[in-house]
Amino acid sequence: MGGREGENGGITVTWENLEAIVRKGKNRKLILQGLTGYAQPGKLLAVMGPSGSGKSTLLDALAGRLSSNIQQSGTILINGKKQTLAYGTSGYVTQDDAMLSALTAGETLYYSAQLQFPKSMSIAEKKRQADITLKEMGLQDAINTRVGGYGSKGLSGGQKRRLSICIEMLTRPRLLFLDEPMSGLDSAASYYVISRIASLRVRDGIQRTIVASIHQPSSQVFELFDDLCLLSSGETVYFGPASEANQNTEEGFESEKAIGILVNSYKASEMKSQVQTEVTNISKLDLGVIKNRRIHAPFLTQCMVLIKRSSLQLYRDISNYWLRLVVFIAISISLGTVFYHIDSSNESIQFRGSLIAFLMPVVTFMTLVSGFSPLIEEMKVFERERLNGHYGITAFLIGNTLSPIPYMTMISLISGVIVCYLSGLHKGLEQYLYFASVLFFTMMWVESLMMVVGSIFPNYVMGVIVAAGIQGLTILTAGFYQLPNDLPNILWKYPCYYISFLAYAFQGSFKNEFEGLTFVWYQDGGTITVSGRDFLTNTLHVQMGHSKWVDLAIMFGMIVVYRILFLIIIKVKEQSKPTLPTINERSPSKNMM
Repeated sequence: MGGREGENGGITVTWENLEAIVRKGKNRKLILQGLTGYAQPGKLLAVMGPSGSGKSTLLDALAGRLSSNIQQSGTILINGKKQTLAYGTSGYVTQDDAMLSALTAGETLYYSAQLQFPKSMSIAEKKRQADITLKEMGLQDAINTRVGGYGSKGLSGGQKRRLSICIEMLTRPRLLFLDEPMSGLDSAASYYVISRIASLRVRDGIQRTIVASIHQPSSQVFELFDDLCLLSSGETVYFGPASEANQNTEEGFESEKAIGILVNSYKASEMKSQVQTEVTNISKLDLGVIKNRRIHAPFLTQCMVLIKRSSLQLYRDISNYWLRLVVFIAISISLGTVFYHIDSSNESIQFRGSLIAFLMPVVTFMTLVSGFSPLIEEMKVFERERLNGHYGITAFLIGNTLSPIPYMTMISLISGVIVCYLSGLHKGLEQYLYFASVLFFTMMWVESLMMVVGSIFPNYVMGVIVAAGIQGLTILTAGFYQLPNDLPNILWKYPCYYISFLAYAFQGSFKNEFEGLTFVWYQDGGTITVSGRDFLTNTLHVQMGHSKWVDLAIMFGMIVVYRILFLIIIKVKEQSKPTLPTINERSPSKNMM
């Protein structure tokens, strides 16, 4: 294991007296207890143990991914030194195979290659490297198969797992972490996946250090391991060569008495002393400093790739914007025929107001119900790729903002023309374009709200409930169901009314519809003419001190604020995680913002 680390040199990881305590309110639980061990180049270290033994926590601690509610102590060294892992030298494959479902295996890896490789590498070379990686993991026959997901067929579980490994193997990292790579796979698929992982130990002149958490492997799979770290209740039961382990299964770990005997036996064993000695010796060796071998793709390249990838996903996913378009057309036809050819009588005032007040909330809830699940899918992909340093938050935000614009524009224009034509709303190109713009901004606002809520509540059910609750409050305080001047000043008017997006959507839409119109009232055998502006001021309490374009500008500004709020939340969540000087700190450099 000696020698200085070169371009293709290995990475040795050691940990000593490693402990992790999870905090839940005032309660604390020790989930890793004084662990000591090492992972060597050219070897596959399997971390085994029953559920809840601390396998995943150990991997997260070594990779610098512990959540903010877990306190860590002990020493982790990279090549015998306290140093960070340079970008591109390590990879982490999570249990969750987070990938965009409508992309093929080849497209998934090609786009990832464009994000991870520098601009100096040609597109052809990036594709060649992706093809080589796919072949190494045995996916060459599935290159044109879509990833698939809920409700759509695609890659098998084993193929998805191997594709996840391909994504992290693109840059040829010298240190690879895999969390439960056999999770959800049958015995045949598990063996195939682990055998492919084992084949990566020495390849392309690189002695790769591989650490994988494994749960209940078969005897065939177990034979592929070089070293074994066996855990139970956060304590080491065995650490050493897998071939010398006396107990190859995980049976008998349910009894606390049995666990105590095994742990104490290991602590008093010669093997424990050898591990401690090896860790001490490694820390004294000059194995060199990890050097950064490459740079990220430029920021503009990241943005363009993310826009193209997201646009392709949206185009192929018929359950997202295409289904939304069909539903909005149906709603628009229904609304236009119910309020068919509104005239200029006094009754038409109520009809016009009711149409607008019905359509806007429907747009918000339809966007939420149909859009939150695809957003969660995209957010999971973002989280995985962000943690592995593929691109920055700003690049993702730009890609997520721009890619759906053509679809929202199409939905707004088509729905707008159907409603305006059938119902006979205020005619004119300006009025139509403004009406469609409000629909567009309303959808954009809901998607911005979903990003903010999704960044805090990544669970679909929780996210929809919270977002729907917020939308309900914005509808309640928008100034139609209870007029602005009638709202209680404390809380509901100040500040809820003034920060309600739909308050400005209603105001702008009412101004767009009623200004310039006159309405005829028949009373006592005569007629009374009322201007639309008077109705807005006296009946709807609309603020007429500014034009409808100012309302539209405020809506745009609120969308920007929500997007910036999403960026701030992600940055705060990242900074709240413990930053350890001995492990990879992928957060982000200047070009990764």
